[in-house]
Amino acid sequence: MANFYQAKKNVHTSQKHQVVMIEKLDHQGTGIAYVNKKPMFVEGALPAEEVLVQPVEEKSKYIRAKLITIQKPSPQRIAAFCVHYNTCGGCNLQHLSHDDQITMKAQSLSQMMRPFSEQTISVESIIRSESRGYRRRARISMMFDNKTQIFDFGFRQKGSKKIANVTNCPVLDPSLNALLPEIKRLLKSFSQPRQLGHVELVFDGKRKAMLLRHTAELSNTDQASLIEFAKKTTTTLYLLPNSGELHCLIGEPLQCVETGNKIDFLPSDFIQVNQGVNKSMVDQAVSWLEVTKTDRVLDLFCGLGNFSFALAKKAKFVVGVEGIQAMVDRARDNAQLNQLSNTEFYQADLEQDFTRSDWAINPFDKVLLDPARAGAMGVIEHIAKLGAKSVVYVSCNPATLARDSQSLYQQGYELKKLSMMDMFPHTSHLESMALFIKEPKGKKKTGKKPRSMKLF
Repeated sequence: MANFYQAKKNVHTSQKHQVVMIEKLDHQGTGIAYVNKKPMFVEGALPAEEVLVQPVEEKSKYIRAKLITIQKPSPQRIAAFCVHYNTCGGCNLQHLSHDDQITMKAQSLSQMMRPFSEQTISVESIIRSESRGYRRRARISMMFDNKTQIFDFGFRQKGSKKIANVTNCPVLDPSLNALLPEIKRLLKSFSQPRQLGHVELVFDGKRKAMLLRHTAELSNTDQASLIEFAKKTTTTLYLLPNSGELHCLIGEPLQCVETGNKIDFLPSDFIQVNQGVNKSMVDQAVSWLEVTKTDRVLDLFCGLGNFSFALAKKAKFVVGVEGIQAMVDRARDNAQLNQLSNTEFYQADLEQDFTRSDWAINPFDKVLLDPARAGAMGVIEHIAKLGAKSVVYVSCNPATLARDSQSLYQQGYELKKLSMMDMFPHTSHLESMALFIKEPKGKKKTGKKPRSMKLF
């Protein structure tokens, strides 16, 4: 039988302005109204607000609209404290108080994880952050227009590749924030500003560091200016050319110490952005796992050893596994730095079945996972094969945590504790921690079978 092509019907989006009532927020803090029973997402709107919007996209199951004006504001609405809030894409919840942000995120997390609990599970603990000055690292974008001779320096605009010029960021650590105006003046004066890529700023609690990405060799004069700036501001200076090889021009190396361990790192390495929350998060994970001197513990997606070294001080042995070899090498060096002889670190592709790997042959009593936003789909279905009775899952994406929880449930684990970490105030990012316990064989699970979840 011949198959004839049939053009799909276009879903036409009426861009006429219309007034809608916002009923609730989704798990990313976006307002939701309902138009003919179809959810309409309006970023920047709050529940109980009457708003004028312009639809910009319509699909079969939802509509996205741009907020034009707020006709009846919510009592929860507050004025943003940053002058760049309306253009900068860094924060998207400053119109909601910090306390209300935390409440919204905790409720959203509880709702998303409800199918994996014995009952309606509430967030047991909230690890709070300072409202401002909490970010200890940031990437700053730059662009030089040859025609206009304008040098843009700051963060990407909301929903755009354009740059919002920012030389004062209230959520950035004050020691880094103070550098922004001088860095902009310095780089704008370079002989070839068009050949500059981006700047990364990092603060380890004691030392500041600046990494400059550049696409062509810097002149001697420009390098001398950078070194003079670094000396004046006591900043460790790194250059990252096109070769990808990092060079330290001047200054002391960086080291995290907030978890009670010394962790040397490079400005290009991943570390948690919020130092205070990171300390409390690591302490809570170790406490929830109830690690003892007889336990073998597996730390998946271990990075530089952020959790590994804290676990090793309580456990018999800790195995850390990470996908990036350079991170594994530094984790091993950091184990020696902390004089820990009960750790081993391995590189492995954690998207693949690891059960035949040398490091997975012997069973583990406890497992900790701290994956990226994509979650742990590659390894989660094999957790029960390791013999672990307790699993702590640290997540930066509640949607993938909920997805991976289905696999743990099917393997006999039950969700026992849930925590929300206020890692990124004033943004929609939601960090969480969940504790799963494997029930003994023969004991009937009390939780209901997970069902498909609606996020709005």
